[in-house]
Amino acid sequence: MTDTRLFVRRQEGEWTDLGQGNRRRVLVHTDELMVVEFAFDEGGVGAPHSHPHVQASYVARGRFEVTVGDRTETLSAGDSFIVPSGTVHGVKALEAGLLVDSFTPLRADFLE
Repeated sequence: MTDTRLFVRRQEGEWTDLGQGNRRRVLVHTDELMVVEFAFDEGGVGAPHSHPHVQASYVARGRFEVTVGDRTETLSAGDSFIVPSGTVHGVKALEAGLLVDSFTPLRADFLE
């Protein structure tokens, strides 16, 4: 782990603009695990998609309509959800908010 950063401060890291008022910031990662913030403006959408990574998400701020597979629920700050590998999922921000997502293994595409 010689190149792995063990600590990251709030002011570190750059936001990547994803368009339509959505953005992400990779906080910290190893090859096995990654933590990422996703900020959404009200009405922002994380379009349905899937990936081979297992994802666990925490609603840090706001309220979201979250779909995982064939289930849809409304989640608020303090709630969380998990996305099994290969499962189609997406979100809609019912108000401006922030998700903190963990991925295993890391999303190498987020580092490009």
